[in-house]
Amino acid sequence: MSKLTRRQLLIFFGSSAAATVLAPKIDSKLFGSNPEIARAQASMTFTPVKLASPVPAYKTMTSYVPLGIEQGSLLAASQDLNLSQYAYLDDVVVPPEYERYVIVRWGDRVFPDREEYFGYNCDYTGFVPINGNINDGYLWVNHEYVSYPISIVAPGTSEDLAGLPTTDRLVLGLDLSQKNRFTLGEFLYNVGGSVVRIGKGADGRYTPAAGDRLNRRIHGLSGLGINSQRSDGYQSVTSWGASNYQRGDNNYLEGTGPAAREVFSLSSDGLGDRIIGTAYNCSGGTTPWGTILTAEENFQGSEAFFVGVQEAVLPNGTQTGYVEGTTGAEFGLVGEKYGWMVEIDPADPNFRPKKHTALGRFRHENITFRVSAGSPLVAYMGDDRRGGHTYKYVSNGTVSNPTDKNNSQLFEDGTLYVAQFDRNKTGRWIPLLRTTPTNPNVPSQIAEAELNTLGEAQRDGRVRLPKRNGIAGETEDGGSFVLDLTNQQSALGDYENKSLADFYTSQGAVLTDAFLASNLIGGTPTARPEDLEVSPITGEVFIAYTDSAPGGDGYPDSRIFAVAKYFEAADAIQQFGGLYKIMEDTPDGTSNTFRWERFAKGGEAGSDEGSGFANVDNLAFDSQANVWGVTDMSTSRQNGFRTGRNPEPREIDHSETGSADALVGVFGNNWVFFSPSTGGNAGEIIPFAYGPPRCEITGPTFISDGFRDDTLILAVQHPGEDVPLGNEVELARSIEMLDLDGNLFEQTRIVPRGSNWPSNIEGNPDGACRPSVIGVRRRQPLPNGQFV
Repeated sequence: MSKLTRRQLLIFFGSSAAATVLAPKIDSKLFGSNPEIARAQASMTFTPVKLASPVPAYKTMTSYVPLGIEQGSLLAASQDLNLSQYAYLDDVVVPPEYERYVIVRWGDRVFPDREEYFGYNCDYTGFVPINGNINDGYLWVNHEYVSYPISIVAPGTSEDLAGLPTTDRLVLGLDLSQKNRFTLGEFLYNVGGSVVRIGKGADGRYTPAAGDRLNRRIHGLSGLGINSQRSDGYQSVTSWGASNYQRGDNNYLEGTGPAAREVFSLSSDGLGDRIIGTAYNCSGGTTPWGTILTAEENFQGSEAFFVGVQEAVLPNGTQTGYVEGTTGAEFGLVGEKYGWMVEIDPADPNFRPKKHTALGRFRHENITFRVSAGSPLVAYMGDDRRGGHTYKYVSNGTVSNPTDKNNSQLFEDGTLYVAQFDRNKTGRWIPLLRTTPTNPNVPSQIAEAELNTLGEAQRDGRVRLPKRNGIAGETEDGGSFVLDLTNQQSALGDYENKSLADFYTSQGAVLTDAFLASNLIGGTPTARPEDLEVSPITGEVFIAYTDSAPGGDGYPDSRIFAVAKYFEAADAIQQFGGLYKIMEDTPDGTSNTFRWERFAKGGEAGSDEGSGFANVDNLAFDSQANVWGVTDMSTSRQNGFRTGRNPEPREIDHSETGSADALVGVFGNNWVFFSPSTGGNAGEIIPFAYGPPRCEITGPTFISDGFRDDTLILAVQHPGEDVPLGNEVELARSIEMLDLDGNLFEQTRIVPRGSNWPSNIEGNPDGACRPSVIGVRRRQPLPNGQFV
């Protein structure tokens, strides 16, 4: 490593006293001979990483200041809480007691067919040990979507990036610069998921067993070969290239449950319950019997985001038609067969992946379970969209043995419920059944808080409901009708005093259109539920509500969530989501009622009720039931910079009211935090790591033997997204921020425009940025064997 200059040091500390105090330590290797560092590290289980924005933990804990790749120094508790300057690194930075290393990268050839490769934009990770041995097992990784710099024609790419290097050629040796069938097929190949066997070496690190016979891809065009059996004009669309993996195979998926029987039998592809591929895979869950459920999230295709299918359906649950220009239209992928939870068995290549339609079709983010012998299987899920809902599924059958693979059948027959939250912190579960009465959400009610404080509501408090001929003046069936403040008085009555049977021809159709059906029966529109996890100790359901701002799909209920910055005061409440908990009224989770509370509120720590984070996303519990969270601040808002060739700074003004979404820029790069879930420190946010520029850190999974946590698996998604390749260009700006007392101060923020990670930590400083999966482990385990 190169030695740090005084200029680099001053980036963090300006000309403060801290610079003088710390300067002599700068060139020392971590875990070297410096006794002060050794004493500080011994005083706590880990040293929190110092972020750009202050959090209360820094008042009582020594923090670790990253100053270069695997270089840094320490700040004493309460020292320099408000840094006048801060520079982010192009790396995954972890506490000095830990190491991070790359396990597998996008493009790695780890499959028996060497033409195949590990997919793009890693998300959920799940680990299934072989014969209970955590040193050897199958790693499942979701691949969510494709984005620049994989290709200049990736969805959402700015035109000003044309002519710059892309990673398709650098990593894959492919030319994906033209929007044609070859490129669209390769995009769909890059989503879905990967099964990779990994094992732990003598150095304690996990590495892939390259070429293992069970290593395989399950991707967006798996089973494309069955198109040959169609008669609707797509029978010749059975490949997208000449390589073996690009020719259509017979590895199709199958549907189970009501929609497979009642909707897929009507699908225009004529393939019945057979389905081509799984794609748009965000988070998921790992069952006690060793299967993975992977969540199909943003499957909706549009002119701009064309790697997708049709979301809108008719009353019978089938798509209203193809969306021209999308991958759905190119390959004949009918929309009703995407947006489901998909079960995969990493250890059994003969297990045909299943889309369980009893779990509903929406923009699935994840799933978590209650599995107890003698009780029904209970699963919790979230619909990650603005105004999306929180769901629970209860099986009709019961669990016999939690590790029995026959439990998979319990996903095929049960009832899906949507949560309705009351402001008095109680709630109920409403079944999505054709017999359920309609009780549509009312715009003026869900927008109440914003109307009372600002006199107006973003998006006019919109609620989407199923569009039907003869309802609210509509003349055709299918898709959605927008009910808002402008038409509430004239249109609302047409949706009342009915049942779901008046809008859907079958139970399968109800489940296929779960988002609109949930709005129709009064399910609470929420703040993008991105993850739900059941506490292994208390049984409470923790929910990560990522962002409570309204959007095109809907408006979170302002009686439950802060949907805006309501007041001009700099420290007024911010709308950056939060962690919530549901406490079921029965221990087995089958009750129709519950209580709820907020565990930690998003927002700067100096803001009203803020805990110091924004946009919490995936969650995980370690073996001691501490909760771990990662953040999902959008690429175009990180550090207050837009994207493109010359990213412009966004205006950050703490006196702004309304959306005020630019304030998310104060939080810097996306990061990982730790928080005790019980006890006196429950809800305190302690920063553990941050990721490279423009990335999202996702998929936290602990490899554990049930008593101790050996390794934390993380996925680093889209480093360097939507900006030119490389970290040599620095962006600098002044950012207005809140200190812990709610007062404003200015910080100079310096961040690489793009990224070369992980190439830059592997000896190739000018190499490609690549989505990757990493392992994080303690350099020297604690005496009790715990992770923290």
